[in-house]
Amino acid sequence: MKRHLALLIVMLSTGLAACTEAGSAAPPPAERRANTVPNPVVDWAAIIQPAVHNPAEPRPPGSSQVLHTTIHLAVYDAVVAIERGYEPYATPVDAPDGADLAAAVATAAYRAARGRVAPSQFGRLDQEYDSYLRGIPEGTAKADGVKVGEAAAAGILARRANDGFGTTVSYRCSADPPPPGEFEPSGGCGTEPVDAKLAQVVPFTFAHPAEFRPDGPDPFTSERWMVDFGEVKDYGRADSPLRTAEQTDVAYFWSEHAYVHWNRNLNALAVSRGLDALETARLFAMAHTAAADAVIAGLEAKYFFRTWRPRTAIVRAGEDGNPATEADPDWKPLLSVNHPEYPSGHAFYSAALTDAVAAFFGTDRVEVKMVTSKEAVPQLMTTERTYSRLAALMEEVGNARVWSGLHYRNSMDEGAALGHRIADHVTEHYFRPHR
Repeated sequence: MKRHLALLIVMLSTGLAACTEAGSAAPPPAERRANTVPNPVVDWAAIIQPAVHNPAEPRPPGSSQVLHTTIHLAVYDAVVAIERGYEPYATPVDAPDGADLAAAVATAAYRAARGRVAPSQFGRLDQEYDSYLRGIPEGTAKADGVKVGEAAAAGILARRANDGFGTTVSYRCSADPPPPGEFEPSGGCGTEPVDAKLAQVVPFTFAHPAEFRPDGPDPFTSERWMVDFGEVKDYGRADSPLRTAEQTDVAYFWSEHAYVHWNRNLNALAVSRGLDALETARLFAMAHTAAADAVIAGLEAKYFFRTWRPRTAIVRAGEDGNPATEADPDWKPLLSVNHPEYPSGHAFYSAALTDAVAAFFGTDRVEVKMVTSKEAVPQLMTTERTYSRLAALMEEVGNARVWSGLHYRNSMDEGAALGHRIADHVTEHYFRPHR
């Protein structure tokens, strides 16, 4: 049936190897109702992804993650209303006994998505939802499940109604060209960089985007700046003679759209571990919410400090006031993105998400097989990489962004530290077992 399609695609095309240790998430409720599909939470995580971001209407990774999190939190509240055992996020929904879980998940995801995605996606979402519901037997259970999903979606949409996500924010350089140290958009001053609006979006689990702001980039006169400058200059240039073929492939491996990449592999993790709908909803809530709040806090820091990228710093090194940094007017990075450099986005995004995964399983020792799309990254040679623990994955992310010519090492370290702090906050205060 069509409602199995998203799950089947995930199972066949991607995977994360099962951890050999038993997970230590809080125990599920004593009574479990049988699901009418293997895992509707995974189904709908895959179904909504192209409505959030697709090649015809691309959305940056950061705002994609925030949008997906809004939708998933409606799913989470619908699942815990029926399965019980954990605190809801936005809305305690009164679910009748026997309410159909699949109908609740589908309705929560559909209604929340339709309240936030581009209108051009409504037709596809309508078709997916109608097809999915046709696969669920008619009756009181289905009708009750639909009502639960509607209530959960209404709750999250009401909570996020004035979150600033739809606000247009215009970026302005302080001068044209900007002074040394200041970020310049890829198209020059007067063009818009990526996701500047997220700097003022209300976080999901704390009051203000600046609450976790880091201390700022290294001074140009510092020893660490000179070391970091030299490393990215040598290894991050497009035609670097020092970067190995394997290092280049690692850089490409971590260059896929981060939201698409992580959503695909989180779905595969739930399948490979055999998680049920309640466990999956909680894992996804922890991981996506930590990632979304890290993105909001991280983008706030990026647009507060406005630090120039290596693509500008190396070309204009003669203006940084440090005689030890030599300019190279022909230097170009292996990869390029269009938002300020400090702190690293991939670092705070991935650190928050992987820390939340570790918190769910109660261990960092999760053997993970990550899959990157060859279609999305045609330069890629190795599409699957396996990590024995989440810290090893994060170490490779740090290397990848330096070898890509995108970041200085300190920005990777401080971006990861920001992600760690936010994941600790999210997992300590939200998605806890009922007490």
